[in-house]
Amino acid sequence: MMASLSEIFDGVKSRFSAQAAAGLDLVFQFDIEDGDTCHLVVKDSRCSLVEGARADANVTLIMNAQTLQAVVNGRLDAMQAFMQGKLRAEGDMLLAPKLSQLFPAAS
Repeated sequence: MMASLSEIFDGVKSRFSAQAAAGLDLVFQFDIEDGDTCHLVVKDSRCSLVEGARADANVTLIMNAQTLQAVVNGRLDAMQAFMQGKLRAEGDMLLAPKLSQLFPAAS
């Protein structure tokens, strides 16, 4: 069974790097093709996950739940997912790699 978006992000929050988020004010939107839409607000060294879409998202990442889970768990690099056509981005695509800095893979 596939984990819900909130369960996926709950697992990732423990890896959040407040240091990497210092000075940032960004919105990453996740449009999950076989699930829900939510957005991650990164501001002042904090992050919060909010359900629903946001018109002013800096970047929107479009993928299915399985790809999201693989990316956030570090099993699939976001750039590889993009190159394989498993992930599409709208908006400022250069921000997508920033997610791996904000949520470094567990070592």
